[in-house]
Amino acid sequence: MALTNFAALTSEQLTAWSRDFWRVARNMSFVNQFAGSGSNAMIQRVTELTKSDKGTKAVITLLADMSGDGVTGDSTLEGNEEALRAYDITIELDQLRFANRIAGRLADQKSVVNFREQSRDALAYAMADRMDQLAFLTLAGVAYTHKTNGGLRSVLSAGQNLSNLEFASDVSAPTGARHRRVSGTSIVAGDTTAVTASDKLAYRHIVDLKAYAKDQYIRGIRSAGNDEVFHLFVTPQQMASLKLDSDFLANVRNAAVRGPSNQLFAGSSSLMVDGVMVHEFRHVFNTSGATTGTSANAGAAGYKWGANANVIGARALFCGAQALAMADIGMPEIVEDTFDYQNQSGISIGKIFGLRKPKYQADYNGSVQDFGVIALDTAQ
Repeated sequence: MALTNFAALTSEQLTAWSRDFWRVARNMSFVNQFAGSGSNAMIQRVTELTKSDKGTKAVITLLADMSGDGVTGDSTLEGNEEALRAYDITIELDQLRFANRIAGRLADQKSVVNFREQSRDALAYAMADRMDQLAFLTLAGVAYTHKTNGGLRSVLSAGQNLSNLEFASDVSAPTGARHRRVSGTSIVAGDTTAVTASDKLAYRHIVDLKAYAKDQYIRGIRSAGNDEVFHLFVTPQQMASLKLDSDFLANVRNAAVRGPSNQLFAGSSSLMVDGVMVHEFRHVFNTSGATTGTSANAGAAGYKWGANANVIGARALFCGAQALAMADIGMPEIVEDTFDYQNQSGISIGKIFGLRKPKYQADYNGSVQDFGVIALDTAQ
């Protein structure tokens, strides 16, 4: 079987292969389906850099509501204009790369696997999966030193850790008004050490959280009919808790069509509830892989939640518009190289991108808050 020879490809062919790879990667990516170029997207994608006196950077702009009350009657408006308040959010850029290398020409001849095609699929999945992990860690405000199951990642040499990415330092914990937790039948201020094993997610919490989000002036995504839609991301175990909740079951069952096409019977991983799309996804942050501790470890990184660090918790993410900013700069860079006197062949993929959770100065409470996401901690 012949080795892939990228050196023999024209620039147009290489670009086509790069686009094909990125199409595969984007189709595999979960977060990509929520990305768009405008302010009405849950994840606002920036594809161009903005020039500044410090070079080029990726920027999105958050526009705050006008706070003045205007003028009345024939009062003079000239000179009483209100300036628009805009907050520029800078997204740091970095490159993430993956590569495959085949053992040698003999191994390639013996293999029934097409190295080029299998490598493309493997690299695309790896890139999409890591970008999903990074996106959900960023939204949850959890450092990249963690896995999405709460365990700590192994520390490798510099440049081999996700925490070495330039935008890793911009990850920030949920702000005060954007951090809540389930406490019995209520939602209260967030505190991972106060989560108990019985604090499961239920239908009433979704209703309360949506009302809380509107009170906090979190803007939904405008859909057909100008209705606002929000997205709630939950772990598979949180979704299981919802599907076992009698109120949740009753509302979904009665709102949807009856019969085998009903979402509950079809096993759908996404359900619409009270204007909130509930999505089940494995990379929503939880502590199933974290260490069980004692009261001395409560609240420490890498440990479970609760007063005794022994509760498996999960952080559901309630998202409106512009909950996350993503810089998506250029096409992936594809390079083939040979080793050992051209006996071995390798393919690498590199992608320049960046992620950041937007913040702004909230008028209603006079403090800096996350713009479009609320973290809801529950037991899993």
